[in-house]
Amino acid sequence: MPQSPTLDAAFAALADPTRRAILARLASVEEATVQELAEPFAISLPAISKHLKALEGAGLISRGRDAQRRPCRLKPEGLKAAAEWLEHTRAAWEGRLDRLEDYLQALQAADREEKTDAGQDPGKR
Repeated sequence: MPQSPTLDAAFAALADPTRRAILARLASVEEATVQELAEPFAISLPAISKHLKALEGAGLISRGRDAQRRPCRLKPEGLKAAAEWLEHTRAAWEGRLDRLEDYLQALQAADREEKTDAGQDPGKR
């Protein structure tokens, strides 16, 4: 699966726990202002604004203008590239682990057969 700037930006934005917390908060409300998003954090409004710019740049949120308010909204479609990459990677690893399990079971079966052929009881070790 090819890399993309969108995917890179999404993972870079998601790497920060404050940004993940902001996304979680936006997931539970329709929209929130910068001030509302900053409430649970012990950081400055300019720092929150930097986090919001990173999230917006990654396509994970949108920021609008409503008179004096600057509401932020979650853009779930922004997570699509990351979710697709994770699913592709999960499926590949599950396939590898399934093949490893099959291989280990074949080795165990061959070991039991070898011990049976040698006259040993395969149940005793």
